[in-house]
Amino acid sequence: MPSAAKAEIISLDRARDRRAGAGRPTGASGRTAGAIERCRALTVSGRPCRNRAGETGFCAVHRPPAPPERIGPLDAGAVRELLDLAARRALGEYQVDPFGFDAELTERVLAPMIRPLHRRYFRVGWRGLENVPSDGAALLVGNHAGSVPLDALIMKFGVLDEHPAHRHVRLLAADLAFRMPFVGPLARKMGSTLACHEDALGLLGGGELVAVFPEGYKGVGKGYKRRYRLQRFGRGGFVEIALQAGAPIVPVAIVGSEETYPMIYNAKLLARLGGFPYFPVTPFFPLLGPLGLVPLPSKWIVEFGEPIPTESYGEDAWRDQLLLFELTDRIRDTIQQMLYRNLLLRRSVFR
Repeated sequence: MPSAAKAEIISLDRARDRRAGAGRPTGASGRTAGAIERCRALTVSGRPCRNRAGETGFCAVHRPPAPPERIGPLDAGAVRELLDLAARRALGEYQVDPFGFDAELTERVLAPMIRPLHRRYFRVGWRGLENVPSDGAALLVGNHAGSVPLDALIMKFGVLDEHPAHRHVRLLAADLAFRMPFVGPLARKMGSTLACHEDALGLLGGGELVAVFPEGYKGVGKGYKRRYRLQRFGRGGFVEIALQAGAPIVPVAIVGSEETYPMIYNAKLLARLGGFPYFPVTPFFPLLGPLGLVPLPSKWIVEFGEPIPTESYGEDAWRDQLLLFELTDRIRDTIQQMLYRNLLLRRSVFR
């Protein structure tokens, strides 16, 4: 009895390839010339892709992205943007507002420099950002401490980076900041202005987000033993400005700034010689020289309290001294309680 022939199962793809290659010459490798080359990638299910391959050996779906163009270790696109920015600024092709604020310089140069500080070094925890208006005028009122006013910078650039509206905070600063050779012009460029009624009302009238620190030098220059104990908020000048502008007041409590440069002594003689309101001596400065200027990596928490509306008080409410004192004390007490509450959230100064 003749042996039965073994049946061969031929897939449809192989049958098509055989028909397509019938009568075609073969190359040295034995592959039929003109045969369809399939993509070398695998699908999500782990099977070979059946799409036609291109010159790279992959189909259009699985083609790997082209490597980014680089100039040495730097991304070529970033280098071009930087050169374009430098060229335009050298030619004076940029805009500033009447107060000297340069939004482009702040967003593209200064913000990337400050961002690692609040995100990685101080590891700032942001609370109550939803209380900061996404548009329109508002007055942020915060505590001020730490020998060096880093808290103002961290709050300003933190709102720019972390708030959904990415708003610019316009800082009200003392005249000393604008009399310093390098700091003064830079402060103007990043949106700071003199802490006076005229400038503050002008900014609020333009719908800006303005920040003020009523403690002033009394807060930023107090010793470490008095940390997180608010100093006097003055005579309520910031409340008067908010009432005149009809802008809401947002209390701000900043925890962490007190430990960056813990001042253990105020060298008043050196302060008078240099024309400064105080001269901080910390455990590391001036003992370690320039190394002592590196801030300690304390853990920060910045909380924005619920806005206090001012529109309901009337046009002439800013003339009422009793109302000014009452609102000033209320805001000060609110910030003090926020500080105490957030101090309990930290496991330690650095965590």
